[in-house]
Amino acid sequence: MYKKILVIKLRHIGDVLITTPVFKALKENFQNSFIAALVNQGTEAVLEKNPYIDKIITYDKGIKKLPAFKRYIEEMRFLMDIRKIGFDTTIELTGGDRAAVISYFSGAKKRIGIKSRGFFGKKHLYTEIFEINWHKHTVLQNLEVLEKMGLTIGKPEVILNVTEEEKTWAKNLIFPRYSDHSFCHSEQKQKISSFNKKLIHIHPTSRWLFKCWKDEYMAEVIKWLISSGHRVVLTSSRDDRELKKIESILSYIPSFSSEPIGYAQEKSPIINLAGKLTLRQLIAVSSICDFYFGIDTAPMHIAAALGKPVIALFGPSGAFHWGPWDNEAIEKPYPQRNGIQRFGKNIVIQRNWSCIPCGQDGCGGSKISKCLFDIKPEEVIEVLKNVLS
Repeated sequence: MYKKILVIKLRHIGDVLITTPVFKALKENFQNSFIAALVNQGTEAVLEKNPYIDKIITYDKGIKKLPAFKRYIEEMRFLMDIRKIGFDTTIELTGGDRAAVISYFSGAKKRIGIKSRGFFGKKHLYTEIFEINWHKHTVLQNLEVLEKMGLTIGKPEVILNVTEEEKTWAKNLIFPRYSDHSFCHSEQKQKISSFNKKLIHIHPTSRWLFKCWKDEYMAEVIKWLISSGHRVVLTSSRDDRELKKIESILSYIPSFSSEPIGYAQEKSPIINLAGKLTLRQLIAVSSICDFYFGIDTAPMHIAAALGKPVIALFGPSGAFHWGPWDNEAIEKPYPQRNGIQRFGKNIVIQRNWSCIPCGQDGCGGSKISKCLFDIKPEEVIEVLKNVLS
């Protein structure tokens, strides 16, 4: 047993990334085991180059949109491909019905899951089901499953590796003079230090609009950052709604040219890379930034995993569940139910209202979170001043 282990996490990018401490713990307990990850297609980039993962398997959610018969064929083909690998153990951390079915059809003799709701008889698809404490950070929830398996758990560490080639690519993107060898090192340094303080990564968008701050508020913070000599890198996904939010934010910054920036402009205080980066490219860009400011979304977890200080705005989500993880911190992560909290070098700004966290998609399903909109730019700037100084 434990010779071939499949860990299943069919969730979003951030969820997958903060599962990485599980792979490290498994490899430390079973050094010679083959350990694979099964994740949704599009999230696998955060697991690439992870030394504790031997294979990444992706599930294409597009299968669900196929006509019934073709969908059945593709689903069965997928299950058979997994079964052929010969896993003896599955550890299902998703809590979903599909993950339970995949676990069962994998052919593994030992199938471990977490107690969750689902279809009738779902619990019989597992050989062991553990009830975990839902009132602590997701990193610790995932590791609790391993603890209940009787495994030894070391210091939790969210792992995200970036190669030197990727970092060099990002530097050349942001600072084109880096790739021009006609400049000596001191001249290069002088050229790129006209913005003489920090390079700030800002990701103000999410597929979940109820997690987004007011566009004009975000613009106020950006204006303060660039007026203080910092340089801002803006990112978002390629989703039209997110790109429109970026356009809206920039429309509140009069000094910013409405002309498209393209991939980099050395003299611009704002580098707009919204919709232009793959996930690995976003990781590379984040790795050369000094700091992250934004909302509760995957790039927040990416920056934290790269060891960057993070200031994140939280609305209806619980920071004690989803706050940015600091691998070096020794204190308990986000011990309060809500409010402004620090964990290591990371800070979450959130209202301390009694209704928080509600976990809803905006107040009354409106897609607008009043608790998030109640946070004013001046408050955020004050926190930024203290940290960036």
